[in-house]
Amino acid sequence: MKVVNLVFQVFFMLVILLFLIYFLTGYDSAFEADQKCHSYLSSFDNISGNYGCDHDTETHQWILYESSNKNEPANIIKKFRYKFL
Repeated sequence: MKVVNLVFQVFFMLVILLFLIYFLTGYDSAFEADQKCHSYLSSFDNISGNYGCDHDTETHQWILYESSNKNEPANIIKKFRYKFL
């Protein structure tokens, strides 16, 4: 019985830790993440237009990326996650 109780406590603490990490990191809103992405984008020399910010609604984040003129996928430079709850 003590082993089951210990396993439950460890699991419960892990869940609490994950929730704390999630809610203490990331931006509070999509607007803040958008502003940070575009602010970070302005630090790049974007004469060729290869850099951009895009909103990914499935993962709740703004993504700063670099695209190429070739038929290759874009390179992700940085992700700006925001809380959706």
